Amino acid sequence: MSTSSSQSSPRALPEGGTLIGRVKVPGDKSISHRSLLFGAIAEGTTTIDGLLPAEDPLSTAACLRSMGVTISPIQDGEIVTVEGVGLDGLQEPTDILNCGNSGTTMRLMLGLLAGRDGRHFILDGDDSLRQRPMRRVGQPLATMGAMVRGRDGGNLAPLAVQGQQLRGTVVGTPVASAQVKSAILLASLTADGPTTVIEPAQSRDHSERMLKAFGADLQVGGEMGRHISVRPGGILRGQNVVVPGDISSAAFWLVAGALIPGSDLVIENVGLNPTRTGILEVLEQMGAKIEVLNPRDVAGEPVGDLHVCHGPLQPFSFGEEVMPRLVDEVPILSVAACFCDGDSHISGASELRVKETDRLAVMARQLTAMGASIEEHDDGMTIHGGRPLKGAELDSETDHRVAMSLAVASMLARGDSSLHRSDAAAVSYPSFWTDLGRLRR
Repeated sequence: MSTSSSQSSPRALPEGGTLIGRVKVPGDKSISHRSLLFGAIAEGTTTIDGLLPAEDPLSTAACLRSMGVTISPIQDGEIVTVEGVGLDGLQEPTDILNCGNSGTTMRLMLGLLAGRDGRHFILDGDDSLRQRPMRRVGQPLATMGAMVRGRDGGNLAPLAVQGQQLRGTVVGTPVASAQVKSAILLASLTADGPTTVIEPAQSRDHSERMLKAFGADLQVGGEMGRHISVRPGGILRGQNVVVPGDISSAAFWLVAGALIPGSDLVIENVGLNPTRTGILEVLEQMGAKIEVLNPRDVAGEPVGDLHVCHGPLQPFSFGEEVMPRLVDEVPILSVAACFCDGDSHISGASELRVKETDRLAVMARQLTAMGASIEEHDDGMTIHGGRPLKGAELDSETDHRVAMSLAVASMLARGDSSLHRSDAAAVSYPSFWTDLGRLRR
């Protein structure tokens, strides 16, 4: 369990209310991690406006500081500066690199550190992170000559990385995962020749966009942008990064605004990268009333404000074809399905079983406690919607996305609920409970 997710008394979640107003969600978590990492290995200063000041990016910053990178304090509303040390400037740390609860930190660090020839690193994290699979990164890196050792044959942390001179190669990834792809791209920056990553389907492309902006010699090709090639030798230079709002955090307000009678919300400055907008496609399939206001481009990333208001929703069905574009939104979509008349189907989501928790099992368990009718499958769930939910004693089970999803469900339940370990929300959205209180009428 993440140490910050233990608390003595459950949070009261009263039934009813409506949501009205404007809200700015925290900076995109994926872009926050990458701006810190790429800024660290660039030459010169990187400034980051809108960096998410939550636990996971703080873990990435702490690991980089342990290797000699100067990063200004990370506080809400403050611009963060990173003094880059260049591609080969990371120092061997004197202590274990603690990744906390952040799978992104650990997986991207593996790629960053594997090519630091002659240097040795140990990566560890909290109890939850120690159970999450890392071989999916270690194995493709091994084809480049990386040496990663750990429990369960290198699958589980703590992990030891012995830096090597890596060789450029063609790497096919077993899953469409931005974390796996990004780790290989980071490793390829110091390899002895070109590296090409080929994915089974396109995953979120923040790394490709940002590495190009920093000056990497990177090309995207192949069907649907599934082939990404890097030639080493390009010098990364510090950039001014503006982090858009995280669409995964906006998803809670989009679903709540569409579900809760009388609601009318504008979510400002949301990143609309097409590799992340699966949630908008599913909500459109459901008939949700959402419009994009003020579309614009910020630092290579499409951004806009999203206006949502309440209206009737239809059941939905989606599978692996859209999963890489909305994997983090499945918990809140499972809540939405409970309030659609008819059956909704989610498949191709086995990846959710190895997140901070087994999110399929946790959402099925918690929503069933409220009276939902859910069939769980190996790779998804069938939700029989249209049954009234009742207030219940709930538990985030330490998962931030579960905590926020249950908050939305509780507003529509009959009777009050309580939520144990509600502060898990701080992992990605530290001000969630404050924003909920301010928007609620």
